[in-house]
Amino acid sequence: MNIEIREKIKNSKRIVIKVGTSTLTYPNGNLNFHLMNKLAWILSDLRNQDRDVVLVTSGAIGVGSKSLNFEKRPTLTREKQAAAAVGQAELMHIYKNFMSEYNQRVAQILLTKDDFKEGERRTNTTNTLETLLGFGVIPIINANDTISTFEIEFSDNDRLSASVATLIKADLLVILTDIDALYDANPKTHPEAKRISYVKKVTDDILAMGGEKGSEFSVGGMETKLLAARKCYNGGVMMAILDGSNPSFIEELISGKDIGTVFDCE
Repeated sequence: MNIEIREKIKNSKRIVIKVGTSTLTYPNGNLNFHLMNKLAWILSDLRNQDRDVVLVTSGAIGVGSKSLNFEKRPTLTREKQAAAAVGQAELMHIYKNFMSEYNQRVAQILLTKDDFKEGERRTNTTNTLETLLGFGVIPIINANDTISTFEIEFSDNDRLSASVATLIKADLLVILTDIDALYDANPKTHPEAKRISYVKKVTDDILAMGGEKGSEFSVGGMETKLLAARKCYNGGVMMAILDGSNPSFIEELISGKDIGTVFDCE
């Protein structure tokens, strides 16, 4: 990663952070409160630096599935919707409690694909986000799984976060995941795999590096993150993939450290 890219990251004034289910939860599906608290601290500190911050969070269906005593992510759409309704309430309650410890205000926004289409809904979504950011609030965004079955069946929050980042003209999207970067092979099965520090453009060859999804309670895999990177590239937004096990890596990235994988923008 060259000096110019590091400086662009350091100077990012508007940052979207996406956190996935496999990062927020332990392997048994229970929430990792220690990680969520640390994430809240990092995001609040970014706000104290006068940066605009948006959090895109997965986890509602996973958390709701545990609360409803499902052994794994449900397959019936109505059960997914019920799990999302239960889990979203739990997630927001926890985020709000942690953020308030650092004197940070949050707002909940649930979105579907229709909210990004040209027209009144897109305008309203943009205006709401811009107004919240103007007031120094951290919007916490998730897909509206309880309303739109299309979102449950065909979407993932990696691409949702890319859509949000391009909508609000963010400088940087950071995707926290259960792998620390993009590799030239799957590091879980190929110990010799090498980290790819910087990607100029997501080509078909890069897309072919996408692997399997994560835990039983998650949806996205590396492929969805690469598709998100391509959307960001076309929308003029830098993107980074970081190891989500330690939210402090966000600060390290922004300070200029060469970690994770950084995707350039057009």
